Amino acid sequence: MLSDFGLVLFFFVLAVLFVWISLVAGKLVRPDRPSPEKNSAYECGEPPIGKGWLNYNMRFYGIALIFLIFDVEIAFVYPVATVFKEWIAGAAGEVALVELLVFIGILFLGLVYVWVKGDLEWVRTFVRGGQEPVMSFQKPMDPK
Repeated sequence: MLSDFGLVLFFFVLAVLFVWISLVAGKLVRPDRPSPEKNSAYECGEPPIGKGWLNYNMRFYGIALIFLIFDVEIAFVYPVATVFKEWIAGAAGEVALVELLVFIGILFLGLVYVWVKGDLEWVRTFVRGGQEPVMSFQKPMDPK
């Protein structure tokens, strides 16, 4: 039992040494006073235009995450489709089909949930305090 803790201690010391050696090597290799060109943002050889920090609408992130989730889950269906004939030959085709249909049903319920919630809309309509509906890219109208 002592040898197991010794192995953990050995790897911990090895990890600390790795980090320390990396920091020391970085200090030796990097320049002391880099030029302003070295400190500027890199944009494929073109001079940078504007600042590097921009505000993006959160809907872009939401749509991208929804796409990634459904894309990865559909990628899980492909291996099942490639070996489905073998499962039918092995008398497991019905079970695999039911499992696949349940999986696709769960995906469909997720898509319906996201659709009903309104996360797939690029332009949303908001109603504020009894005013007329305002599109999200417009300024609210003054109640004069």
